[in-house]
Amino acid sequence: MTSVNPDDVRTEALFVSDLQRSQQPTPELIRAAVTATVDRLGESGCAALVAQEFGEHPDCALGRMQWARTAVRGAYAAA
Repeated sequence: MTSVNPDDVRTEALFVSDLQRSQQPTPELIRAAVTATVDRLGESGCAALVAQEFGEHPDCALGRMQWARTAVRGAYAAA
């Protein structure tokens, strides 16, 4: 059994959330979006949607994932 990195789950949740980089979200909004998305979809649901997006839109998915990872690191470091 492998352990799940909380930052990975948070990054996937932010990736599939409705929050956009162009909104210049605050750390509080990022944390709220992550919580709401995990509550709504669950960890496996977030992972499944990430995989779907990478399959359907690989050209856009990489940039969004990079943003999500950076945003999550900043938002949770500030908590």
